[in-house]
Parts: sequence; structure tokens; C-alpha cells
Amino acid sequence: MGEQGVKRAFKYRFHPTVEQADQLLRTFGCVRKVYNLALEARSRAWTDEGLRVSYAQTSAMLTEWKRTSELSCLAEVSSVPLQQALRHLQSAFASFFAKRSEYPRFKSRKRSRAAAEYTRSAFTWRNGALTLAKMSGPLDIRWSRPLPEGAAPSTVTVSRDAAGRWFVSLLVDACVAQMPPPGSAAVGIDLGLSSLVTFSTGEKVPAPRFEKQDQKRLARRQREMARKRKGSKNQVKAREKVARIHARIADRRRDFLHKLSTRIVQENQLVAIEDLAVRNLMGNRSMARAISDASWSELCAMLQYKCAWYGRELVVVDRFLPSSKTCSACGLVRDLLPLGVRAWTCEGCGAQHDRDHNAAQNILAAGLAVSACGGRVSPQRRSSGRAAGDEAGNFMARAMGVPTPAGWGDVKW
Repeated sequence: MGEQGVKRAFKYRFHPTVEQADQLLRTFGCVRKVYNLALEARSRAWTDEGLRVSYAQTSAMLTEWKRTSELSCLAEVSSVPLQQALRHLQSAFASFFAKRSEYPRFKSRKRSRAAAEYTRSAFTWRNGALTLAKMSGPLDIRWSRPLPEGAAPSTVTVSRDAAGRWFVSLLVDACVAQMPPPGSAAVGIDLGLSSLVTFSTGEKVPAPRFEKQDQKRLARRQREMARKRKGSKNQVKAREKVARIHARIADRRRDFLHKLSTRIVQENQLVAIEDLAVRNLMGNRSMARAISDASWSELCAMLQYKCAWYGRELVVVDRFLPSSKTCSACGLVRDLLPLGVRAWTCEGCGAQHDRDHNAAQNILAAGLAVSACGGRVSPQRRSSGRAAGDEAGNFMARAMGVPTPAGWGDVKW
């Protein structure tokens, strides 16, 4: 069992003193102010003169801002988080020009994440004690789990959530012990709402529905918040109570998904999942709340990086694969299969299928096809010549133990 070096972030809660909390809150405000000023300057330069402003130019602007009487407060906090804010803005613009994201938006005091990032020059790490620049004394961190032996943080991110909890995230170079390979074990996973995941083995994991469990308590706290006068201290207190309920729901959901994803990666060498368009599915108002509570995207993200850590193969099957409508026994593809139909009988071979289990079996067969033949699995009209996708389709049929399905004759996999 070998080891692989990766960068990992270890997140812990901490309890700052009154002086530390005041200094950190001022740092958060300065980080937000610098980000917004730099964004405004870059936007104005492009709108008025058609010029692109670089990170080096915004860094020079920051020096000038500190010398003004209006922004002299910027010199009272560590300069490293301010420089990091400019680097984050530069990355946001790079993603925008590469068409990977939308145009950067201004940070809001109420809605944006309160955080500050410190690099090596802005903190001291001695014998497990962390002291930030311009901070009185080390942080009182609750070490819920140990750092890897001999690991020293290269970057520290301090944040405060809407529930008033303080967190510190330590980025370290850590060795991830490789799990022993479980042979040729492979699994296909179908994501759903009543059953969060259905495995190709037939096992189903019920959706825990953490948000639904706390729905009544959350609604009561939200009504209390709505009755408070806008901008009052009582409204701030009521908002924190609502945020604590949301934080509890998110923590329980994240813990459940971590345990489930780790189990999947431990037991299988190949994992096949669907590429779901969650944002589009959220447009269905009757299902949006349940889809959000299921958190499919977070589970898929966990599977992605854990498979990379532990040497497993993750295959993401194209979202247009008719996994639910295809018979996993003979390959016949039905024309229609309404969402309310949870079980159906194949007209070709008479096989009876549970909708989710059948989809998971087809996803597994498609994942095996992609793993063996490469390429991608998506239904596309066959061109005049035979392509490599046809070969993958034939392998998919063989993986399911059936001859090349007649229903797949018109598509390329």
C-alpha cells in the first residue's frame, strides 16, 4: 500500500478572544473593501478606456489607498490578506475571460463569506500553536482531529459563518495512504430522492432528508425573524438562530455524505455515476427543495476527489444516456417512461425492473464500456462509418451479458 502526496485542508473550530475577534472582523471588512475597490477600478478602466488592469497594477493601487485618510484603516491590518484578495480577484477575471464563470461581483457585508487568507509570511506555527500577524497570542483551536505527523500549514484561512462560529482551515502537504485495491469490484450508482443512491447490486440507501427533519423548527424561527424590526439588534439575534439551524442541517448532511462516499470508494475499484444537470432540475419548483436537500453535487464532488486520492477510477456517464428506459436484460429502449412509474416490465424479454436498480445497472455497464474502450458514453446519431463508440456499445452489451441490443442499433455510445 503506497502513499500519495496531496494538498489537504484541515478545518477546525476556534474561539477567539475579544481582541482577536475585533481584529479579525476588521480584517474581514478590509478584505471586502479592497476587493470591491479593485473590482470597481478594473471595471471602470475597461468601460471608459478599454484597458485591462493587471494584479500588479491593483497592488500598486492598494499602496496608494493606504496613504489616504479615508482608507488609512487598511494599514491597521495585515497586508497579506489584502494582497490575497487581489489575487482572488485576478483569478476570478481569468476564469471570466476563459468563459468558465460569470463576471466577478461585488462582495456584500451581509451575504458574502467573511474570510481572510494568510500565507506563510503572515502567521507563526510553533509546536502546534498558530499565531496570526498583528494578533495577540495564539488561536484557541479545538483540535477535533490531528494534523498529519510533521505537517506544517502553508496557507491559513480564517472565516466566520452566519451562525457566528469561527473556523480556521490549514492547508498542508499530506500523504494519503492508498487503500488496497478491492480486486475488480465495480458499481453503478443511480441518484434519486426517495433513495439517495441505488447501487447496481440492488442495495438502496434511503435519503436522510435532514432539512425536512428540521423544517418545522426552521419555519418557526424564520417567522420570528420576520416579525423583528428591520435593522434592529433583535433581528440580528433572530437571524443567527435561523443560521444555527441551517448550519446543523448542513453539518449532518456533510457528515452523512462523507461516510457514504468513503464507503463507496473503499469497496469498489471502479465507480460509475451520472452527469446530472442539477441546476436545470432545480427549476422544477415542486422538487427543488428535495433536490437541494439531497445534495447530489456535493456527493459527486466527494467521490471525484476521493477516487483521485485513493487510486480508484471514476467514470461519469453522459446525462443523456437513457439509463432508466433501457432494459438491462435485453437492451430494448422504451419510448416513454414517466417519472411516476417506479417499476416496469420489458416488452421485449418480459423482465421486470425496478426503475432505479435498472438505471444503476445500465450506468455500470456504460462505465465499464468507457473504462475498457475510452471515449464518452452518450447517445448520438451514428455516422456513415463505424466509430469507436460502436465498439464501446458492443462492450456495454457484453458487460450486461446480452447480445448487441437491437434498441441500440440507431445510436453510438
